[in-house]
Order: sequence, then structure tokens, then C-alpha cells
Amino acid sequence: MDESKRHSVLVVDDEPSGFDVIEAHLYREGYELFYAPSGMEALDCLDAIEPDVILLDVMMPQMDGIEVCRKIKSDSSWKHIPIIIVTALNSKEDLARSLDAGADDFLTKPVSGIELRARVRSMLRIKQQYDALEATLHLREDLSNMIVHDLRNPLTTIMLSSSLLLLQNDFEGKNREKLQLMADAARDLNSMINDLLMLTKMESGKMVLKRVPTDLNRLAAQVVSQFEAIAAAKNIHLVTQLPVQSQSVLIDSNLFHRVLDNLLSNAIKFSPSKSTVILQVDYPDPPILDFSPSGATIRVIDSGLGIREDQRQRIFNKYEVGNVMSGVAQLGLGLTFCKMVVEAHKGTITVEDNKPHGSIFTVAL
Repeated sequence: MDESKRHSVLVVDDEPSGFDVIEAHLYREGYELFYAPSGMEALDCLDAIEPDVILLDVMMPQMDGIEVCRKIKSDSSWKHIPIIIVTALNSKEDLARSLDAGADDFLTKPVSGIELRARVRSMLRIKQQYDALEATLHLREDLSNMIVHDLRNPLTTIMLSSSLLLLQNDFEGKNREKLQLMADAARDLNSMINDLLMLTKMESGKMVLKRVPTDLNRLAAQVVSQFEAIAAAKNIHLVTQLPVQSQSVLIDSNLFHRVLDNLLSNAIKFSPSKSTVILQVDYPDPPILDFSPSGATIRVIDSGLGIREDQRQRIFNKYEVGNVMSGVAQLGLGLTFCKMVVEAHKGTITVEDNKPHGSIFTVAL
């Protein structure tokens, strides 16, 4: 944080006299004070002011301080701002409601100047620690992204070389199997790198969806064709179940290609030999016009180990994995990427049991 920048404090109170009291107690502290006479006005000015601390009155018309606090703390852009609830109410129930809404501290009226100054300083220390930690994390993330990006050049060379060698007939038997393993490993690494880079773009808000009318049947068939050799090598039967009549949906086809790629790759990784993996597409009946994605459903069904009920939400979190399998690369990025892409399209992705064994991943658009 820039040390030369004055700390800013936003006071939210429907009574101007409340602000006057706060200003009188804090005027020697050198803070930049801002005033909002209502909860709605406070929410509207947060982006412009970017306060370091918020002093928030509870008893306000239209939207009380508890609701304002809840809205601020539920927004990822604002939730780090410390909030001190200031109220004439002093019951334990009021304190509990404030803390449940996400408040960081609590002051009762009439406000003591000594206590107010001490609590604001305490919240500023917390904010400074948060800002320093965020700066460190951003630096580490930037360095990681640079390294990941630079890995693409040597990896592309490995992928291209292994593909060219496989096209030749100079390798047979175990040597050819080892070469194929190298090509498959390079492909997996490339997929992980792409997931990392795309996740970074989406998390930073720089990923722009390029929606085009897309034939889901054709997209599904295209992805499945790319996995046929890998599935055959594991003796897994890969099946598509597509409606006879296809429909176009308005999606980012490149991103959804990677969603299907990730889901199929996981299904094949975790399925045993001689099992079946199914990619299924369904459309609403009757069809929805104007290329609307609403109602289209994609399912990837496998016969693997399945996912425990307590893991079904966590596996979509970054770096979370389900059942750990020896010899299987598991970074915990693929499903996070799928979730972000699907939700960017206003859809949902869920997982359920495929009884007696396996999982069903469902993407509903």
C-alpha cells in the first residue's frame, strides 16, 4: 500500500449529527472522511471511495446497517473492507446479528472518542495486513503465470516431436508404447497449462466469452474422436448418446470444447479397464429458438470409483481432488475450470452417483 496515501473512513448514518460526532472524534487522526446518508448511497460510492474502514449505523430507513453489512461482505470486491457497526442498540442479539452479517467490530452510542480511535486504528492494521498479503499473493501468482506460460514452448516441441516419431515406423513393441506414453504425458501437461492460464484470465475478469451458435452434437462427436485412441489403449468403451435432431446453442465453443475435454479426460482416467464412458447430450422439447442455451444438458457418465458425498462440492474448488489414484496426475484444476466456464454461461455443473459404480457429471445450460 502507498504509505503517502491518507487512510479513508466512510461513515454511513442517516443522521448528519452522527457524522458530526465521528468527525469531531477523528479530526486529529488525519483520516480522509466520507459521508453517506443511507445504505444504498454507501453501496453506490464504494468503488469510487475505496474506503479503508467503514463505520456503519444500524438504525436506518429502507435498508438497515445489518443488511448493508451483509451486502458488502457478500461481494468479493468489497468483503475485505473492515466494518465497525455503530448503534444505540446494545443487546447481545444485536451484537450477534451484526457479527453474523460479517461485521468486524462493534461500537455502542454514545460513542467514546478514545474507544472509537482505538478501534479504527485496530481495523486499519488489519486492512494493512490484508493489503500486504494480497500484494504478496499477486506477485507470486504473476511469477507462477510467467513460468507456466514459458513452459509452453519446450512442451510444444516435445508434443510435435513425439507426434512426428509416432508417424514413423522406426519404433515397435515396448519402444513404441513408451513413445506413446511420452506423447500422452505431454498432452496432459499441455492441458494443465492451458487450464491454469485460462483460470487466471477468468479470475482476473479478462476472459471474454465469444458466443457463437454451436452444434452441440458436432462438438461432442469432435471431442470424443480425440479420445478414442486413449480409451482404446485402456480398453474402455467410449459411447456417445446424441439426439437425432441437433440444436444450436449460443456458447463459447472453444471454452466448451475444453470443458468436455476435461470431463472426458477425467472419466477415462478414473474408469477401470473394460468399462464404459458415455457422453450424452439432451435438448429441451419443444426446441428453444434464437440459439438460446437454456435447457440443453450434457452428461459424462463413467464407471469409476465415484465421488463421496462430502467431496461433491469441494472437488470444484481450486486444487481440490477427490479420490487419489497412484500414477494419475491430479492437480485439481480441471473441474474448477469447468465450473467457471459453465457459470460464466449462467449454467450449473453437478455430480451424482452412477449406481452401482461411478459418477455422472451434469452440465445444465
